[in-house]
Formats: sequence, structure tokens, C-alpha cells
Amino acid sequence: MSALSAASTAILEALSEGDINKLIDQSPYAKLLGVRCIQMGDEMLFHLPASEDNIGNPMLPAIHGGVIGGFMEVAAQLCVMFKVKTPYTPKVVDFSLDYLRPGRNEDSFAECVLVRQGRKVVNVSITTWQQTRDKPIATARTHFLLATS
Repeated sequence: MSALSAASTAILEALSEGDINKLIDQSPYAKLLGVRCIQMGDEMLFHLPASEDNIGNPMLPAIHGGVIGGFMEVAAQLCVMFKVKTPYTPKVVDFSLDYLRPGRNEDSFAECVLVRQGRKVVNVSITTWQQTRDKPIATARTHFLLATS
């Protein structure tokens, strides 16, 4: 049996403390995007702050689609790690994303719902919006393989 890495140990500490933002601090990509999480009881709301670095179309200006997709994927991964209480990053099996509206250079929010969890695979639904949940900018569905090492 191999020893946990320093990052895995830090992740386990974040999980034991119930602080998902400490878990986010262990994800280089989430840190690059500036992702944070607002916890309200059992509900977790992921936050992507507006940033000029995320602009893909300067004419609108709109957030690059890859940033929106990356935000949704990393939010779903972190949500699974937090709820399943695993120090290992789940592996993406598939990821299906629907862009519904242009993402303006405004704060964006994502909610992840674990639709089904088996022993090895987790199904997650993700919705991202900006000003109101009633007008999502993108929805996604993904399956993760739970990693054991």
C-alpha cells in the first residue's frame, strides 16, 4: 500500500474539516480560474468570478466556452470528492455540455447535483448561470469513475 501524497493528505484534512474551499486550494486549475464555493448547509454553490482573462470573444464580451466547461467540470469533480469523501480526483468518463446563452463577463455560479452514485461510477448534473438561476448559460451531465489511488 502506497503512502498518500502531501496533496492527498491536505485534501483529507480539508474533507475532515468539512471545508470545500480548502479542497479547492489543492486544485491548480480551480485556483487558476479563481473558483470558490459558498456552502449553505448541504447546498454548495460554486462561484467563478468575472475576469478579463476568461474573455473568449472581446466583441460581446463573452467568457470563452472552454472556461465555462472547465469551471463546470472542476466544480463537479470537487463536489464528488467532497460528498464521497475521497482524496483521489475522480476520472471523467464522459462530459456532455449544452451552451444555452453567451456567458457575459460577470460572476458565474454552478450547482452540481449527484444524480446517482454507484460503487465505481457517479452521475452528476451541473447547471451554470449568472444573474438568475432561471436563465442558465449552460447545463452539463457527466459520469466520473471513482479512483482508488
